Amino acid sequence: MSATLRLRFNGGELECAPRHLIVAGYTGRDEAAARVHIEELAAIGVPEPPSVPAFYRLDPGLLTAEPVIAVAGGNTSGEVEPVLIRHRDRHYLGVGSDHTDRDIERTGIAAAKAACPKPLGGEVVELPDGEAAWDAIRVESSVDGNRYQSGTLAELRTPGDLLGRLADAVGDLDGDVVVFAGTLPLLGGVFAPGRRWQLSLTVGATTLTCEYETKWRTS
Repeated sequence: MSATLRLRFNGGELECAPRHLIVAGYTGRDEAAARVHIEELAAIGVPEPPSVPAFYRLDPGLLTAEPVIAVAGGNTSGEVEPVLIRHRDRHYLGVGSDHTDRDIERTGIAAAKAACPKPLGGEVVELPDGEAAWDAIRVESSVDGNRYQSGTLAELRTPGDLLGRLADAVGDLDGDVVVFAGTLPLLGGVFAPGRRWQLSLTVGATTLTCEYETKWRTS
């Protein structure tokens, strides 16, 4: 499958056709905290990742800007993520959700991620330069009107660090690339399945948003 993304950028339109979709996991800058999170997930049956951070190569056709996504059942959930987009050797920043099937996750993380579409907001900005600019970016999420996540990207690995580790892990990737760069801890500490998701990423004076709902597949 392939996906053509038509995104708003700087008052115009940016069109790219990603050849690669990477979802990065366990991207927290605090490695000790990441290990605690892995152990918490193991306690509920989620297998340990193959590496930290972990990189999952998925079908770019999972990317969507549609307001409604189809999922297999009620135990799925999303999360707010900064999304790095490389297009014609330039890097852009958007916001999206690594929506995941939590039942499948107990047997395989990659399969759980591949089971759900990956919503992406319709607007991007130039990727800010420097660690301080990255650390100042604020992200928020809510599900069914309830606050779910809140914090800054100072908790996550910087783009330079993450993309360098990605290159070491998978080698050179040709063409357009989309990378979901990880997420923040949940305010309640547990996954919350829900129908209506609202995500935001604020960089400087610009707030990028992604809103979507889930519906159950009938077949």
